[in-house]
Amino acid sequence: MSVGTTAGSTDTSGVPDAVAAAESVLSSRFGAPVRLADPEDLGGTGRSVVVRVRVASTPFSLPRTLVVKRYPAPVADRDPFAHEAVSHKLLTALPGEDRRTPELVAQDPRKRLVVLEDLGKAPRLAEKLLGSDARAAERGLLAWAHAMGRLHAATAGRDADFDALMRRQGSQCCADPIAVDLYESLDKLPGRLAESLEVDTPPAVHDFVVRAWRSFVTSRRRAFSPSTSCPDNHLVTSKGVKFLDFEGGCVRDVVFDAACLRVPFPSCWCAYGLPAGMSEAMVAAWRAEVSSVWPDLDDDEVFRPRLLESQLLWVWLGTYRALAESTPAPPNSHRAAESPSRLQILVCRWSRLRADAAALAEQAVVDHADAVVAALLSTHPEAATLPLYPAFR
Repeated sequence: MSVGTTAGSTDTSGVPDAVAAAESVLSSRFGAPVRLADPEDLGGTGRSVVVRVRVASTPFSLPRTLVVKRYPAPVADRDPFAHEAVSHKLLTALPGEDRRTPELVAQDPRKRLVVLEDLGKAPRLAEKLLGSDARAAERGLLAWAHAMGRLHAATAGRDADFDALMRRQGSQCCADPIAVDLYESLDKLPGRLAESLEVDTPPAVHDFVVRAWRSFVTSRRRAFSPSTSCPDNHLVTSKGVKFLDFEGGCVRDVVFDAACLRVPFPSCWCAYGLPAGMSEAMVAAWRAEVSSVWPDLDDDEVFRPRLLESQLLWVWLGTYRALAESTPAPPNSHRAAESPSRLQILVCRWSRLRADAAALAEQAVVDHADAVVAALLSTHPEAATLPLYPAFR
């Protein structure tokens, strides 16, 4: 699979229209008819139609296959298409050796469509983790961490470029969607914890979260972030991991992205556990790639407190989202019906947060994490253990 958040079945009614729109966009861009054939539905998020197509006829030198991604109208306060298109514009301008993403071939804001390089049928990181080869899964995770660091290093300080491209795209909603969601969760999660779990949030913990938020929005260590950490969106190729799906792509704090390695795959509900020491190895791999750009991140006294802040923001946001949704996450291409529940994932994330906060003597966070875990387990004791990914069993 080349593009898309999930590969599950989707409504295929939009596939012919997406192919026809792509033919029109490519023909207009190159000034001669381009015909596409053999569409293969790659699934999508429900917010897009994603199709692999064969280039059947063209007077130009085009790849044998391409990937087409088309979006419906903007969603509420954000426009996934604008973030996708602008992200690809920014990343396609990078030198080939620095690019960790598909190349943008064409795009059209009126048709809300992007045409991308097809990276082929390389395995996704999810497939490695759900397989039976522990070494392959470990290599895939470390490759992900290295690729994230290289992407950050290659796009350091590109805020102005991203914002200019977004304005040129004509988007009216340039806000970082992660920042919007985090801001909303700051004051609303305590109420949901009290209502759902009967857990009060001490002022010291809320103050800690607010400080973490301020560090997130004022950070000078900024680079491009793909936004989604789902293992289904990382292709493990012979040239390293390639990132897919930029519906929330933005330039943001790099340590916030690094916390995805400590809270593996925090933006999705398909996560199993990792072996002891795996997250630490991934964080070390990431730091090795970014230290030349941000040498202060080599200093544990600088890095570890900031990483804990980012980790707390991810756990806070994930808990807010989980408590806001009354129905369980549906199965997808790498989430089987028997995979861990959201409660198991939440217990694991709060327990890990507790341990890392204790290591930095952040006692208020430790006590709050204890209270949340105890409340979750009081009615669901079966959620105490998060099984490892199958590859590590």
